[in-house]
Amino acid sequence: MRRLRAGGEIAAGNLRTRTYPPAPAGTEHRSTTLSAAPLADAPVAAGTTASTTFADLGVPSAVVRNLADRGITSAFPIQVATLPDALAGRDVCGKAPTGSGKTIAFGIPLVTGLGKARPRRPRGLVLVPTRELATQVHEEIRALAGPGGATSATFFGGVGFGSQIKALHRGIDIAVACPGRLADLIQQGEMNLSEVRMVVLDEADRMADMGFLPEVKRILDRTPDDRQTLLFSATLDGDVDVLIRRYQKDPVRHEHVVEDDRPQNRHEFWAVERDQRLATTARLTKAEWPAVVFVRTKRGADRVAKQLTREGVAAAAIHGDRSQGQRERALAAFTSGRVQALVATDVAARGIHVDGVACVVHYDMPPDHKDFVHRSGRTGRAGATGLVVSLVPGDQVRDVKKMQKVLDMPVGVHPSGVDQIGPERTPPPVAPGPALDGPSTGGRRRPQGGGRSRNQAGGGSRNGQGRNRSGGGGGRGRKPAGARSGGGNGRSASGRGRGGR
Repeated sequence: MRRLRAGGEIAAGNLRTRTYPPAPAGTEHRSTTLSAAPLADAPVAAGTTASTTFADLGVPSAVVRNLADRGITSAFPIQVATLPDALAGRDVCGKAPTGSGKTIAFGIPLVTGLGKARPRRPRGLVLVPTRELATQVHEEIRALAGPGGATSATFFGGVGFGSQIKALHRGIDIAVACPGRLADLIQQGEMNLSEVRMVVLDEADRMADMGFLPEVKRILDRTPDDRQTLLFSATLDGDVDVLIRRYQKDPVRHEHVVEDDRPQNRHEFWAVERDQRLATTARLTKAEWPAVVFVRTKRGADRVAKQLTREGVAAAAIHGDRSQGQRERALAAFTSGRVQALVATDVAARGIHVDGVACVVHYDMPPDHKDFVHRSGRTGRAGATGLVVSLVPGDQVRDVKKMQKVLDMPVGVHPSGVDQIGPERTPPPVAPGPALDGPSTGGRRRPQGGGRSRNQAGGGSRNGQGRNRSGGGGGRGRKPAGARSGGGNGRSASGRGRGGR
């Protein structure tokens, strides 16, 4: 697979230990950094090499075997940093980017030592911002626990209550939930949190961005004061710091930061006028796939997906007006390789965590630099290098150069390099069918939730921990004007309770 100009390429090096500014009072602060260059004044942290095994970290042998059966033997840095403290019962707040391996970091403590739950009274609780993320976390917990181990179930909106209530009545050890649906189940008397022994707040910054913190606080207030609390977030300041101070006791703080906080991506900024974007994207995604193509609107996603299909690219759209079934089928087709290009809006992309994405295309440029970073983070995950191509019309060149300066990137927009890319790769044998190309839900607001279904043994990434995630949370997408982003905590349009995000 041929790569283009090396503008903005970032390489990760060895794990180092650095001193960071003081943490909040009462917080033990330990930090790790992935450095792009050797640090002459910083020794390699003891026990934090890439060859650290899960047995070295004190993980029970049964879980070590379950990991080894999937080809996972060496721990990622965030796992090396947080697992000893979490297994020892300490509260932990971890600063780590998406794709760093934090699900295993909190999943292992969850499946060990919580004990069996009584009906309607889970022993472990994981709060996540989206339904795709919830599914992914649930699948990882199931894989870690193995047959006969801790049981788990997901709870999010956009689907009926029936199967979720049945699971609670049977008794599940770990509940993986979005705040809105969980609040509904508590209000209905179907779930009681009085016996929760461990709480995990995953992607806490995104829950804050999406307006869920008031609900999260009400939920945490219902759990025992002596619970263990693990918090993972891309940032640990602002609203997230409020959660740390209020709900964690003497937490150990670990920061796993890739310098300049960007993935290992190669960035290309091409001068492409609007009427040439489709042809350029089609040519690019035939050679560099799987690819995520970002557009500004829901209608734009549907339109571009159909146009790419007519150009011979297996494409599917994902956005807030798609039903849960349509979203799941599109993501499943994408992760299985039946779809070359997933055309997504910013809001829908919050739930996309798929390792092995070769290319991100900014078909419509994002509104600001933060969205650019989060979109681009869909590729270059788990130690891989990704290609990010921005299609820049003439009237946006000035804004793009300003964004490049803010991000400390090489400034400039170049002629299209689409003719320099490698040959087209063989397309998928099965084109997307009506289930993927069918109509959206007509603009009605549907609740959205989250979940992680990751097969971490695939992908060819280092240490066998490449994740094949169908769904999940991504950058912080912007809320559409005048509406909650994809469903949130408000009552759903169908009257079926709170949305799953």
